[in-house]
Amino acid sequence: MSVLVLTLAVSAACCLGFGFVLQQNAARQAPLSDFLSPRLLLDLVKVPRWLGGIGLMVAGMVLGAIALGQGEVSLVEPLLATNLLFALALSRRQTKQPLGRQGWAGLALLAGGVSAFIVAGEPRGGSAVTDPFRHWLIIGAMISLALLLTTYAKRSRLSAGPVLLALAAGLLYGVQDALTRVSGQRFTEGGLAELLTGWQPYAVLALGVTGLVLVQSAFETAPLRMSLPALTAAQPLAGIVCGVGFLGDRLRTDTAALTWEAVGLAAIVTGIVLLGMHPAMPCGADSSEPRRDLQPS
Repeated sequence: MSVLVLTLAVSAACCLGFGFVLQQNAARQAPLSDFLSPRLLLDLVKVPRWLGGIGLMVAGMVLGAIALGQGEVSLVEPLLATNLLFALALSRRQTKQPLGRQGWAGLALLAGGVSAFIVAGEPRGGSAVTDPFRHWLIIGAMISLALLLTTYAKRSRLSAGPVLLALAAGLLYGVQDALTRVSGQRFTEGGLAELLTGWQPYAVLALGVTGLVLVQSAFETAPLRMSLPALTAAQPLAGIVCGVGFLGDRLRTDTAALTWEAVGLAAIVTGIVLLGMHPAMPCGADSSEPRRDLQPS
């Protein structure tokens, strides 16, 4: 594993984690009438705290894109999942909650799971699959599942809705990461002209905006501890599927390696859930109180 890729991916995770906390701090005060509407972004753009969170998220995405250009999706995605550690660090500073047994266990499982998956799988590049049917099959399955989750989220809204929206956004972000890598390869091979004549950069933009609406809708309707674990768990899983499925990423496939890869992924998801549900995570606005219009803060 390249030190450069490691540094870029962890720096991206840091920016993403801090950005998510700031975004949720602002989005939880948004009017519920903006749920799953582009108006939500128009309201939030008036809030300096949210703009700061978006700035950090954009910086994280740029750093992540550079990391994806230098390394395999199957390597970078687990490292990006550590954004939850940085989100918890900022949340602890805000809430003054001790880390406790749950926090330490989640930290150990997430860090250990990332290490186990990378060491056992040894992600490495290979020849990308050229069959367009396979590309569209995997991308279509991810987007269809995200659409299905969003549909159910609209029905449940304040119960399971935020979790479903975060899962849907995570799937879209995983596909976005894969297409970001493809876009980077096109730019490297043929420059700006080659990049802009492909459909991938426009898909990256569309997925990013759609995912942003889903995430902010999840943030405005529930505590961060409900939405962020689902988002953080779904994104690397979707990215790894895309990386192995059509980008040519290769993992070791002997019995021992597959076992440790599965154990690593399970530890990552468990650690994410434990950290995401930690009491230090912002609890959101009291649902018994009427929602206020957004005021700059």
